[in-house]
Amino acid sequence: MPDAVIFAGVIGVVAGALLTLALVFARRFAFGARDLGSEAEGAEYRTLHVVGLAASALRGGRDAPDRARAARHLRSLLRARAVAIVGPDGDVAIDGSADGLQASAARVAERVRATGRRQVFPARRTGDLEAVGAPIVVDGETWGAVVAFDDPVRAPLVRATGEVATWCAAQLALGELEASRTALAEAQLRALRAQISPHFIYNALTAIASFISTDPERARELVLDFADFTRYSFRRQGEFTTLAEELGSIHSYLTLERARFGDRLDVRLRIAPETLSTVIPFLSVQPLVENAVRHGLEPGESGGIITIASHDDGTHTEITIEDDGVGMEPSVAAALLSGPASAAHVGLRNVDTRLRQFYGPGGGLVVETNPGAGTLVRLRVPRSQPQHETGLG
Repeated sequence: MPDAVIFAGVIGVVAGALLTLALVFARRFAFGARDLGSEAEGAEYRTLHVVGLAASALRGGRDAPDRARAARHLRSLLRARAVAIVGPDGDVAIDGSADGLQASAARVAERVRATGRRQVFPARRTGDLEAVGAPIVVDGETWGAVVAFDDPVRAPLVRATGEVATWCAAQLALGELEASRTALAEAQLRALRAQISPHFIYNALTAIASFISTDPERARELVLDFADFTRYSFRRQGEFTTLAEELGSIHSYLTLERARFGDRLDVRLRIAPETLSTVIPFLSVQPLVENAVRHGLEPGESGGIITIASHDDGTHTEITIEDDGVGMEPSVAAALLSGPASAAHVGLRNVDTRLRQFYGPGGGLVVETNPGAGTLVRLRVPRSQPQHETGLG
């Protein structure tokens, strides 16, 4: 499994744990201060709340963190007179008694970056306040520094500033991993679109051209189906869609393929109505249908039957795409899913990778096949996915 997928899974576990803790403390806070118990428990809640606010400000990654908002929350956490976050370009985001401290924070950060370690600076070098600076190290490189100002700087603030800098580095790294996950998903979609483009578009246009002189009305309808198919496949909004939307595009695709195959292509739908609203990853079913036509039925001379089915098992929607075509050796199918993507089967591999990325190691495709016995591909997606946007408007 790709490292980006593993890291994305780790992020999900960590984020889930933090969310659970936040909900526990928030519930206790909602029932009144007395239910928070001791003063220490109240402090734990306040700390967790501030940490959560600062984390959201830093999750833009190294290139786009909201440093000013993060500095405000971190000053509340450290209880210092002023706190600055200095980035890799030397720009300073500061909160607190900032008069004359912008330049001081920049000098402290420059010294911390040069030495790579936490340091305390007396007031004569920073102005009216003492300062402590700690490096923010991401992937072995010093990204910037956290600088806290107080009068005086005591040992607890020195230790806390170092811990905060380490925590900031972790948040920036998590933000980068999230950006990497998004970039990976976009790359996989581009690969799927590239697969659709050369093979299918040529065949579709050839089929349309064959009807222009003999049946102009049919040709016009096929042009509209082609436009609907390409509009959906190359849309930009959202990583998710609904099963109903994907089936609409599949209908356009199969209409075009039937213009080429004629009566040799028989399509059967067994879709449970309650599954139509299921949120699924964009282009997760359509490539499987194209794979069934291209690699299941096209190699044979007599065409065949493609059956698309879905049903609700309570917690998940199960979707199957089955063809009665040439099939393949089970070991070949397993290699297609576990090995590097081949040019011919990039759709199958990418869909499997994306499903595992979104739903975990057990969320990938299941392929049942044998030579001469056709192929059945199964995927299961959760019925409830409130965290996923469909991008539909």
